[in-house]
Amino acid sequence: MARIKPQALLQQSKRKKGPSRISATTIVFYMLILALIGFFLFATYRYWSNRSRFRSQNQLAVSEHETSYADSKKSEIPGYAVLDTSKGSIIVELNKDNSPEAVDEFIDLCQKGHFKGMLFHRVIKHYVIQAGDNQGAGATEDWNLRGKQPTSVKHEAFMLGTSKGKHTNKGFDLFITTAPIPDLNEKLIVFGRVVKGEDVVQEIEEVDTDEHYKPKVSIGILDVTLKQKI
Repeated sequence: MARIKPQALLQQSKRKKGPSRISATTIVFYMLILALIGFFLFATYRYWSNRSRFRSQNQLAVSEHETSYADSKKSEIPGYAVLDTSKGSIIVELNKDNSPEAVDEFIDLCQKGHFKGMLFHRVIKHYVIQAGDNQGAGATEDWNLRGKQPTSVKHEAFMLGTSKGKHTNKGFDLFITTAPIPDLNEKLIVFGRVVKGEDVVQEIEEVDTDEHYKPKVSIGILDVTLKQKI
């Protein structure tokens, strides 16, 4: 039996222990798999990113639309009322922000013609003139009795208001102050102020009245016109 030389044995051992070569086809295959995984991850990221952006833009558009709609509705609300009286016109600025319910009720009654022909049935000099239901003396006499007491001023002159509490169809009286009135917050909801026609208010204030503060000559509101601007 022929002997194998040590040199040949060493070469055979190296051949057996050497690393096996990876074919080019295998490398290409794995690279394609990695590329597909990368493409899938990128597509998933783009999908969710676009979806999130679309939802944000949609929510922003809805919010802008609602804001625009609210602003347009707000701009449609009359900001002024012109009281045409038998002595002249009184222009009042309505305070929607501080007294929204009173302003809404006032506007609704104006549109229904509630104030047409309404008389000023209480006139107290240096206090208020009152138009509305003429049954009983009501709040104005009570204010007159309390007026001499040292109390803090709550309302300035030429403010428009109505009495507190639930109003019936005939119960929405109008009060215009002719001087700073002490502590009227307990009885009066102020929802506007006279911006033009103070002289008309003062002329009504100066009419002769009886012992119940009722004018001896009828003075009334001919009509009320609502305006957005003046």
